[in-house]
Amino acid sequence: MDCKEFERKIPSFLQNNMDYESMEEFHKHMSECNNCKEELSIQFLVQEGIRHLENGDAFNLDEELNGRIEATRKSHARKAAALNSFQWILTSILFLVGAALIVIFG
Repeated sequence: MDCKEFERKIPSFLQNNMDYESMEEFHKHMSECNNCKEELSIQFLVQEGIRHLENGDAFNLDEELNGRIEATRKSHARKAAALNSFQWILTSILFLVGAALIVIFG
């Protein structure tokens, strides 16, 4: 992912509307590019800051953004684990079916 693509995906990230693969690439780029992480902080501040000001709430930008990032990382890790489990189960089933066919027709 390059910086332009990262910037285009920031709104999807902030709306928690990003697929598994995009989220993985987004997090990887964010961890490697300080400019993009700063751009994410700015857009988050604008979006969330206005909402908090309208409600009269106080907020901590870094704390809330880091919380959002950590939540998406945890969600991403759970999805990856579920996908790996599903792939392992599917592979096992295919192996058993193949072995059964060999026994039956072998």
